[in-house]
Amino acid sequence: MTATEHLGAAVGLGDDQLLAMYRMVALARAIDERMWILNRAGRVPFVISGQGHEGAQVGIVSALRPGLDWMVPYYRSIAAVLTFGMSPREIMLAQYAKASDPSSGGRQMPGHYGGAAYNILSSSSPVATQILHAAGIALAAQIRGTGQVAITFMGEGSSNQGDVHEGLNFAAIHHLPMILVVENNGYAISVPSVKELALPDVAARAAGYGIPGVIVDGADVLGAYRVAREAVERARTGGGPTLIEAKVTRLTPHSSDDQQTKYRTAEELAAERARDPLPRFREQLATAGILTPEIEGRLATEIAGLVDDATSYAESQPDPDPASATWYVYAEDRPATGGGAG
Repeated sequence: MTATEHLGAAVGLGDDQLLAMYRMVALARAIDERMWILNRAGRVPFVISGQGHEGAQVGIVSALRPGLDWMVPYYRSIAAVLTFGMSPREIMLAQYAKASDPSSGGRQMPGHYGGAAYNILSSSSPVATQILHAAGIALAAQIRGTGQVAITFMGEGSSNQGDVHEGLNFAAIHHLPMILVVENNGYAISVPSVKELALPDVAARAAGYGIPGVIVDGADVLGAYRVAREAVERARTGGGPTLIEAKVTRLTPHSSDDQQTKYRTAEELAAERARDPLPRFREQLATAGILTPEIEGRLATEIAGLVDDATSYAESQPDPDPASATWYVYAEDRPATGGGAG
């Protein structure tokens, strides 16, 4: 068996699928980097980044069935929602808060991704509330016998909220087809995990609910896919929920309003760069002979074009009509088309 064949066979994926996953990791990173440039140029108001989280998100979401399953993302889920079907244009429409933004019609702050057409439920700003929504979606899928799986994401800081206990307890009792992914990047804004958690691993909490708790290296795209594939199969066949903890790195400040050099040393930040999933996945595929220089060059050109197109498109779109500000807040007559907020 060749190196190429071995890499694909190890996870049940072909070369085209592996390249598609690499493309998604690279695309998410490029969009994220453009967001920071736009913010620093004063063209968008706020960025909350997913850099360093892309490998876990792409690997895990690739095990799902877009169009069938449901996702309740969180504010760092750029790669996750892209992998689930959202386009770069739609990501930028949300960043610019345009009227045609599918997440909320320009009503939500950046990072609150959603799209009814993709079975992506937009989450709210209070962290961890999304797990309750995911549990409800999973319960509905179980009752209806649709075979759907509901997945939701959050950081390790959010995992300390009471909603998480309620959601996991309910999902475990009823054997719901739900997956909770905790992306542990070691910081809840500026608070290190040693001051958030009494144990080093969030996944250890799963034992208290009688469900599997799995830890995966978030920089290992294929490892993330492997554990997610098992969790999806378990959920879809009546085996109940799984808690996946992906150990990731946060390569940027918490948000564009944060300055992480005030609480992270230069040595720590340099060390975290070694955990970047993008160059690691690139090297893995190149070593296997799957990602050739020609393919990499072609993908880089394509991705740069997609990011430029998404930026130009979003800037050209109209802002929301101020008269629509109270739509979906109060019970009142309004046009049948929700101004993009569907």
